[in-house]
Amino acid sequence: MLAMADSTPWLELDCVTVGYGRRAVVENLSLQLDAGRIGCLLGPSGCGKTTVLRAIAGFEPLRAGAIRLGGTTVSSPQERVAPESRRIGMVFQDHALFPHLTIASNVAFGLRGRADADARTRQMLETVGLAHAAQRYPHELSGGQQQRVALARALAPQPALLLLDEPFANLDIELRERLGGELRLLLKNAGTTALMVTHDQHEAFAIADDIGVMSEGRIQQWDSAWRLYHQPANRFVADFVGQGAFVPGIVDEGHRVRMELGVLQATDPVRCTEHGDLCPSGCQVDVLLRPDDVVHDDASAVTAQVLAKAFRGAEFLYTLRLDSGATVLSLVPSHHNHAIGERIGIRLELDHVVAFKRIDAPPLTCG
Repeated sequence: MLAMADSTPWLELDCVTVGYGRRAVVENLSLQLDAGRIGCLLGPSGCGKTTVLRAIAGFEPLRAGAIRLGGTTVSSPQERVAPESRRIGMVFQDHALFPHLTIASNVAFGLRGRADADARTRQMLETVGLAHAAQRYPHELSGGQQQRVALARALAPQPALLLLDEPFANLDIELRERLGGELRLLLKNAGTTALMVTHDQHEAFAIADDIGVMSEGRIQQWDSAWRLYHQPANRFVADFVGQGAFVPGIVDEGHRVRMELGVLQATDPVRCTEHGDLCPSGCQVDVLLRPDDVVHDDASAVTAQVLAKAFRGAEFLYTLRLDSGATVLSLVPSHHNHAIGERIGIRLELDHVVAFKRIDAPPLTCG
């Protein structure tokens, strides 16, 4: 049985490197996940997030670093605990149910030899709302019901850690959103520590406590959803998480940034690199503006032209062109139905400044 001191993360990856052939797919990756929390690796296809799960499960050897579960090393270049001895449950995007077994038998599969197998199976089916389907077969259930069975099967043996690989990828959007909320509640009620991977940021935000944005085998930022959106560590995170636009600006004295839309007053010194370097006066930057930072205001002297709009029910997402040719996004209540080509008044409304050194800026102007 794995045991853990209160101060030790339940799951820890310490400078992990995994590769195939000569190519490193995951490189120098570290993260910590406390007991009872839900973590998520978020990133585009091919960034290495599923490889991380496979390494944690014991399916891939490490070239460097270590993986610890409950303070015990389960993987390193020198030692490797067998997958079946790690008490790790896995849920896959294709459910991986046994088609010839009933729903009850699928859930009970990992409980063979346990005296409480029948009672635990009934409990898990009740937990996922499928007690009535115990004697049915997987093909008789909907995709959402099959995913609930897969979750029940993975949780039945009470794993030390649950890994989920794109668990809702094959389901429609509405069902994914509903099951995401159900999954979070289920894991929290069970006190289960879990790590999932997905390319869908809405899914990550709805389920996870801690999210790591991945790119090219590295975690760019491991943080809360709020900080990933409002305080991205670098341009990749800013681009990948949420929607937004970069507008040129120049850092001025007194924590100000002058830009086409006006002067932004930051409460703290403006930092314009992923290392947190301060931007001196005169530094040329790109300021990140989210759609909720750009407010429609008929009384504003600053106007922009409507290039495109997307109806979202309660809101329109407008793409607006400034006089300089730069574009910004703005969320506007849908009773403001402006035509393409129309000019509308806008103003900025934000309480913090996120800026990055302008890519084409002179090399000595910043940082």
